[in-house]
Amino acid sequence: MNTEIDKNNIETLYETRFLKCYDIMYAKDRHYYIASRREKADLAANMTDSEARAMLPDAVTVAVVLHLPGNETRLLMSYEYRYAVGQFLLSPVAGLLDTEDKKSAEPLISAAIREIKEESGLTVKESDKVYVLNPCAYCTPGMTDESNAFLCAEITLDSLEELNQNGAEGSELFDGFELLDRKRAQEIYKSGRDEHGRFYSLAAWTVLSIFLSLF
Repeated sequence: MNTEIDKNNIETLYETRFLKCYDIMYAKDRHYYIASRREKADLAANMTDSEARAMLPDAVTVAVVLHLPGNETRLLMSYEYRYAVGQFLLSPVAGLLDTEDKKSAEPLISAAIREIKEESGLTVKESDKVYVLNPCAYCTPGMTDESNAFLCAEITLDSLEELNQNGAEGSELFDGFELLDRKRAQEIYKSGRDEHGRFYSLAAWTVLSIFLSLF
């Protein structure tokens, strides 16, 4: 089977500011439908191998680890309203790369620091650490080419006074934080449910995995 997609055989079926649906005709009378945040020219399906290896992800997801007084270490997560399921779900800090991030010397780090500020109120200091764990992972590649980078941010705090959710933008809705120690994170990880009995996203499960693996 020819694995190269003919750019002339990609049709835009639906288009909004944040999401588009494309029909990729991969053979005569054979259609594959994908959803994407990208313009047609920027679709991962259009990329050469070298372009795909070097591409930036659509978004970043961050395991924010707080080092607190008394040698306490906590994973910072929040409850964010997810419209697709109609519930506040246990969620990590995450967000799309914006234009300014892409122009920076370290786009993923730039996006992570900005999202941490917007979603938690915390300012990343020079003494803190932000590093990339996975530069680009496809979310559900049978349905979309959307991708996330996974990062870890280690932030040292004297107190939790800075924590707030006042930076919510657009459709974002938050309903408080969870500061998980290792025992509680492990319980949530094993059960697949938050303390309210609700399921959570694969990104949240991955961030729990990062915390339990590294700390």
